[in-house]
Amino acid sequence: MNNKKKQRSTEDIPEALRDIPVSPKSSSVNPRLIMLGLGGLIIIVLGISGIIMLVSSLSQPNTVSVEPTPSPTPTPSPETIENILGHLPYEEADPSQLKAITNDGNIKLRKKAADSFLQMQRDARASGIILNPISGFRTVEQQKYLFFEIKRQRNQDTRERAEVSAPPKYSEHHTGYAVDIGDGQVPATNLSENFEQTPAFRWLENNAAKYSFELSFPRNNSQGISYEPWHWRYVGDTDSLKTFYEAQQLQNNFSSDENVVN
Repeated sequence: MNNKKKQRSTEDIPEALRDIPVSPKSSSVNPRLIMLGLGGLIIIVLGISGIIMLVSSLSQPNTVSVEPTPSPTPTPSPETIENILGHLPYEEADPSQLKAITNDGNIKLRKKAADSFLQMQRDARASGIILNPISGFRTVEQQKYLFFEIKRQRNQDTRERAEVSAPPKYSEHHTGYAVDIGDGQVPATNLSENFEQTPAFRWLENNAAKYSFELSFPRNNSQGISYEPWHWRYVGDTDSLKTFYEAQQLQNNFSSDENVVN
């Protein structure tokens, strides 16, 4: 009878359930739970890291990098030129660029100026006129003597002396383009206004421009220099034109600026 009870008790279990084997409980951890745990841990770590970074950024001073401002380029001052008692500065010619215009070799000019003067002298002589060169190129040292020593000998004040002679470094004779001319037949008029009464001066007035020579200091000249009918300069090439006319233009501009200011 007991066997029957046992047998019935077994038979009382539905057939569908009897076909499923009963397995003992597994002691292993569910992998899905492990993944969920790791994910949560990562989230926590990331959250803490974010908080640390936020706090760190808040604790840093709020600085902004600013590129250094470049210094402004200074505006160049307008070019001016010195003017001492009406005379403009000139550079001393290179001696190697000079050529003698007298037999003794004491009077020299720049080569182009010398060639032009010698041709002018020959043509004048063909007309019965003797153009006598009195002075050509001068060094600064020679000009010092002519200005200061002669000034002392004649007891002239500075302005008076500057009306007839340029200070050293301010003479056209430094350039090698300027020449003082006299009349070989009337030497008593040398270096005086009376030279304008001579045949030589009248010939120069009518012909000097053909040889690229011009009077440096005519009457009432803009530089305020005394009239010098004997003083002529060569302007027959680019360098000579630049030497004289650029200096005059700068001086005129400077004078105009002074008048505006005054």
